[in-house]
Amino acid sequence: MNRSELSHILRAACDVTEDPAILVIGSQAILASFDEEELPAEAIRSIEADVAFMDDPNEAKSDKVDGAIGENSLFHETRGVYGQGVGISTATLPSGWESRLVAFENAVTGDSSAVCLDPHDLVVFEAGCRARKDFDFARALMVAGLIDVEILLARAALLPATVADRVTKAVKRTARR
Repeated sequence: MNRSELSHILRAACDVTEDPAILVIGSQAILASFDEEELPAEAIRSIEADVAFMDDPNEAKSDKVDGAIGENSLFHETRGVYGQGVGISTATLPSGWESRLVAFENAVTGDSSAVCLDPHDLVVFEAGCRARKDFDFARALMVAGLIDVEILLARAALLPATVADRVTKAVKRTARR
């Protein structure tokens, strides 16, 4: 995915839900911090952007995103990318993440006032997901010198105790490879 494709997803999500306060929490949030030319291929290979809303307690807005621009939708078939509606509560994030959000706005995003996870918070979140693709994503960013392992370890310490140790080990293991 590139920045233009993410921009179209964010504009469409805003239009569908009539809510501009969007949070991108999946791997493509990295596009708020770096241009796709700076990123390794593993960081931008996803065709899905995980879209959440700051105010969506029953996840109705996330469901609207899935129905209108989600996987196998006309949007997906037309553009080759899609938005996956998710709830913020599905993400285990380091404390203080809200103060480190990165804005993602341009002429294409329309009325959306989207924000994305800070790159280090994003990698800590992805490391906690346990999927191989998430480790590959984290490792590619480390190898490219875009992510600092010491900051990742400090952010992992800000996770709930139930996952902090596992994520710290995953970050160390990924950094060694």
